Order: sequence, then C-alpha cells, then structure tokens
Amino acid sequence: MNQATLHQLRVFEAAARHGSFTRAAEELFLTQPTISMQIKQLTKSVGIPLFEQVGKRLYLTEAGRELFATCQEIFNTLAQFEMKVADLKGLKQGQLRLAVITTAKYFIPRLLGSFCQLYPGIEISLQVTNHEGILERMTSNQDDLYIMSQIPEHLDIHCEAFLENPLIVLAPINHPLAGEKNIPISKLANEPFIMREPGSGTRRAVQKLFDENDVEVKVKLELGSNEAIKQAIAGGLGISVLSRHTLMPHAEDLTVLDVEHFPIKRDWYMVYPNGKQLSIVGRTYFEYLLEAAKQFATANALYGKEK
Repeated sequence: MNQATLHQLRVFEAAARHGSFTRAAEELFLTQPTISMQIKQLTKSVGIPLFEQVGKRLYLTEAGRELFATCQEIFNTLAQFEMKVADLKGLKQGQLRLAVITTAKYFIPRLLGSFCQLYPGIEISLQVTNHEGILERMTSNQDDLYIMSQIPEHLDIHCEAFLENPLIVLAPINHPLAGEKNIPISKLANEPFIMREPGSGTRRAVQKLFDENDVEVKVKLELGSNEAIKQAIAGGLGISVLSRHTLMPHAEDLTVLDVEHFPIKRDWYMVYPNGKQLSIVGRTYFEYLLEAAKQFATANALYGKEK
C-alpha cells in the first residue's frame, strides 16, 4: 500500500460507492480507461482483487469492502483538516459545495453572485440534480449544503425554510381557461398534461394533490427539464404544474390558470445531515442565504402574488 496514491484511492472510492466505473468516471471527469487503469494499479499495490464482476454487475470483494471503509475514514479526516485550515484562514479562501434541486437554478445563481462579490476568494461548486440525485449525494456526504423543497423523512437531517416555492398551473397564453376564476380542479382531467420525470419532487407533490381529489389527468409528455416543459406548453402541447420560480424572467407566452387548490404551498429548505460540522464557509453561506432570500422574495413579489 506504500505505492498507492491519494488519487487512486479517490478513484476507487467513487467506483465502489457507485458500483460502476462509468459513473465514477462521470463524477471525477475522467475517462473510463483511466478509471480502470487506476484501479488496476491500486489492486496491484494491495495484492488481492478489490472488485469482482458477476454478469454485468460489479461487486466489492472482502478486501474491497475493507478498503472502501478505510477510504471513507481517510477522506472524512481530510475534510475535517480542510475545514480547520479554512477556519484559520477565515473567509479569504475556501470552497463552498452546493447541491440544489433543478428548479432552484432559477434563483440560486443570483444569490451566489452577490455572495461571491462579498467573498471573492471562495470557490463555488454547484451541482444541479433532481430529488433522488440530491438524496444520493446527501447519503454519501458529497456537499456542504443541499437546497430542496421536499424534506426526506427517512434521513436524520437539519433543515431550515428560507423561501416560498409555490406550484402553479401553467398554460399557453391563449388557453380557453385563461382569465377564468376558481376553475374546478376536475377540469384538469380534460386537458393534455405535461409531467416532470419520475423522481421529481414537483411530480410527487402534484400527484399527491390529484390523488386527494380523485383527479386523473391525461399525461401526454414526461420531460426532465422545466425549460423543455415551458417550451412544450408554449407550443400548445398541453398544460403543466411548475414552480412559480420558473417564470423568472417572466415568460410572455405562458399564463397562470386560477385553479382551485392551487398554488400548492411549498418551501425551499437548506438541508445538511445532523452531526455534520459545517465549515466557516458553509456556516457563512447558510446565514447569508436566510437574509438574502428575504430581500429576493420582496424584490420579485413572490409572496402571495401571481405573475
């Protein structure tokens, strides 16, 4: 093991965590042959196999499981060291690792911009994914803070609401129901519907409301992008339910339908696992976002007003 490098251990840890050389390559921005070569060299240093392949699936050997646990201890220790160094340096330098739900990309970059102006020495790593992706990253402790709108009940976490995230019904600007007041939710069953992909928190919230009101909509399209859904609505392919934040900047070719039980009231939360020690950078951004979100909401008239 004296010949093993830290880089090889990082490659191994990612491959072991994902159970895939391909996904490890994607995470580390390396090619799959590079991953394979690093694992091969590490295996040679250890002296016995770390992985075994059964069919198309990759499994850790007993030695692999032991090394995986050791890698996690090593990287946790290094992370603690980095936090101590950052604390010693103050906020002159450091890194902030954020993972956010897809819809948060409409406002988080604006708030990050002003934070970076206050602390120009801070490097930002921003990962954008869906609800299931956030849970995966949180379970493996890949980031400092997580921003999401649906709190996982099965994880031991600390969370704090900082901004409203209402879900609204969007339709083309010339839709026949545009301008009507208090439209019965049952009328949505007659409309072609565009849904977010399975695994999306927005989809879960919408489906829950429909189930509670015995409404079964005709799903014409499933799309994994808010922007793609907005374009599909504008093109007349159907209506959908999205966060009001997706209207920033305001979409002139879309309209908000006044449907009963809408908007669905939700909040944005800052989340991190209980027991996690936030670095001085993480703590500073946590406190900054609580205050900045209040000003952002007021400036964009998001509280209680339709666009």
